[in-house]
Amino acid sequence: MQLASVRAVVTGGVSGLGLAVAHHLVAHGGKVALFDVNDDKGAAAVAALGSANAHYFNTNVTDETSVATNVAAAKQSLGGLNVAVSCAGILGAGRMLGKDGPMPLQQFAGTVMVNLVGSFNVAKAAAAHMQHNEPGIDGERGVIVNTASVAAYEGQIGQAAYSASKAGVVGMTLPMARELARFGIRVMTIAPGIFWTPMVDGMPESVQQSLAASIPFPSRLGKADEFADLVAYVLGNTYLNGETIRLDGATRLALK
Repeated sequence: MQLASVRAVVTGGVSGLGLAVAHHLVAHGGKVALFDVNDDKGAAAVAALGSANAHYFNTNVTDETSVATNVAAAKQSLGGLNVAVSCAGILGAGRMLGKDGPMPLQQFAGTVMVNLVGSFNVAKAAAAHMQHNEPGIDGERGVIVNTASVAAYEGQIGQAAYSASKAGVVGMTLPMARELARFGIRVMTIAPGIFWTPMVDGMPESVQQSLAASIPFPSRLGKADEFADLVAYVLGNTYLNGETIRLDGATRLALK
């Protein structure tokens, strides 16, 4: 798929990894629909990207009706839909047995709802439209890129909910790719390591340095642009399908 032909829904699209993806796609001629729940940042993102290239939709990814409605509206606004990139997510950190007692089940379920169920919700809504696209190279009609985490493989203490949600994203990648193959829709997942995010940016410098030192090479935090570059490569390489790619500088998360 050529980036200039991309018409993409990007969840979590007004900040962090999602916004970096949106900037990369627009810079190469694509158009994006930003799904998020921060209206102020949404307006700022559209202003930066250009109203001819980007549209913002206030969207809770766990709401089935809202997602279906906004995906259809995004397709109309963009003049088509052939890519869905899910970057929306929450940390949901907390111990099973914390100082105040066992983790409330609602906290665990809420994390899974946003990170896992939300990703599936967006993917199936987008695929419902992509299946009707005219086939391109190799019969391709669309690409879905989900975001997991290295915590899906080496979850730390306090990450039971987060790791479970991200492991679910990894786990559904292959079966989704197999099912959607008959429609010419590819499904890929990226599992980023420790990246610069607003949360990390607010940490003390000593903590930032400690995090960077834990990464074998290069010994620094990942950059959002590097994530966006990989998304773009996935879109362009038609033979990538049904797999999760770690983007982590060879890091393996420690116990805590």
